[in-house]
Amino acid sequence: MSARKIVIVGGVAAGTKAAAKARRLDQEADITIIEKGRYISYAGCGLPYYISGVVKEKNDLMSTPIGVLRDPEFFKKVKNLKVLNGHEALAVDREKKEVEVKNLEDGSVSRIPYDKLILATGSYPFTPPIPGIDLDGVYCLQCIEDADIIKGELEVRKARDAVVIGGGLISLESTENLVEAGCRVTIVEVLPQILNFLDEEMALLVKQHLESKGVKVITGEKVVSVEGKDGRASEVVTENNRLPADFVMVAAGVKPRVELASACGLKIGDTGAIAVDDHMATSDPDIFAVGDCTENHCMVCKDGSVTYTPLGSTANKHGRVAAINACGGNETFNGIVMTGILKAFDMNVGRTGLSEREARQQGFDVMTVITAGPDKAHFYPTAKPIIIKLVGDMKSGKLLGAQIVGPGAVDKRIDVVVTALTFGAKVKDISNLDLAYAPPFSPVMDNIIDAANSLRNKMEGLYKGMGPTILEGELKQGEDIFLLDVRSPKEFEEVRIPGSTLVPLGALRGRLEDVPRDKKVVAFCKSSLRAYEASLILQHEGYEDVWVLDGGVMAWPFKKEKG
Repeated sequence: MSARKIVIVGGVAAGTKAAAKARRLDQEADITIIEKGRYISYAGCGLPYYISGVVKEKNDLMSTPIGVLRDPEFFKKVKNLKVLNGHEALAVDREKKEVEVKNLEDGSVSRIPYDKLILATGSYPFTPPIPGIDLDGVYCLQCIEDADIIKGELEVRKARDAVVIGGGLISLESTENLVEAGCRVTIVEVLPQILNFLDEEMALLVKQHLESKGVKVITGEKVVSVEGKDGRASEVVTENNRLPADFVMVAAGVKPRVELASACGLKIGDTGAIAVDDHMATSDPDIFAVGDCTENHCMVCKDGSVTYTPLGSTANKHGRVAAINACGGNETFNGIVMTGILKAFDMNVGRTGLSEREARQQGFDVMTVITAGPDKAHFYPTAKPIIIKLVGDMKSGKLLGAQIVGPGAVDKRIDVVVTALTFGAKVKDISNLDLAYAPPFSPVMDNIIDAANSLRNKMEGLYKGMGPTILEGELKQGEDIFLLDVRSPKEFEEVRIPGSTLVPLGALRGRLEDVPRDKKVVAFCKSSLRAYEASLILQHEGYEDVWVLDGGVMAWPFKKEKG
């Protein structure tokens, strides 16, 4: 029996993972990787950190944990794989089971036969149709070559004014690293908020943090053109601004690279990405597709819907599953819960599952809560705050999603929720998790448990909570609301929500005459734990329209007064 022929198109993340796994399973297989670019098996998510110098050498992005460079020679000697970098896959002949390949150095064309084909063609940056977008000095950050060019702007041309078009994950990671490299950065996002995978109040907290670091953030404004001098970008023109630019970075999202798949008649899904089953097989059982060119089953969405959510972590899992099945196995990939995380200076930002907006669009009976507090015991010196928003379904009691921001340990709480969502947990299931506790690691009731308990209280009608965007909207509409601040006088003097009245919790029972009975009362404190106690006191005293501001002053993303 002749050796199994496995051909993989794409050699960055999913493709090289699939190749390595296939070799581990089948030492006799004839495995070939076709990669258009020069570099293979590199950590694309590390590119922003290479730009700033946090990652010193680009080879660090292409090396094993012990420092061995993953170049074609490495894959040949260690993995016994053939790597054709600098080669482009032009077409797939499904009837003959061959891939037509062009050598980009000499222009020669050949055909490579396969028994199983794995498409790992990835994605490409979306470039908005903006006049001047093709000028010199306008870049995307997709590959190592892009990163080298941008580093040249910073180190050779001494570029200092940068405009980033787009306000997503790559935009913010790039912004941080451009600032670290000495740039003045302006972000321009056409949508009303940055980080559209967050709900408004959480995105506003991130925006405030960026601005505190000197980043100018413009939202809800369209880029009209990129202007230039002598063929080179020098200014970005928006609907209301003219922004000087030594260079421009376009980070407006990515689109799946499906041309090869589409041309050979493979099914393309509703998301625009390649449709695959839970074995990562396409509509042709001998062709698999993995990574950023494919869509994913959404495990928390209604009706088994699919999503296009490209991530390096998912790509590697795809590669492993496809390789097992290409080698005759029976492995499945059940889907994703749409998890993402980034670092924006010293603020960590994570989300998983559905946002409130997404859950409502899908028809869930949504209840949310926002809580805030230190990520360790409050008396421990390295404790840092985090703000959590949980989304739940009133009908089923299930947890639907979480968003967490703050300088504290966001990742481990997000990962708890990821696990819960993956196994269909209810909100009440989170309340009794046996999470690790010691003061250097968490409060005695971990933040995620505290948030779940607060959401349960709201779902069970034990208190009425109001999110900051709802309260801000009602105040703007002129509703007559009594803002009751139950913190200490010192806290009130340091920072407060405009228009609020201070009645410290310890004095509330003796000062009920200062709280009107004929108005909606919204109580708050630093995190709204004391405000919850205040609401219980007021309800006991006969107040009927009493609310608690979710997350308190810590989570208030709008204007505050100081002094």
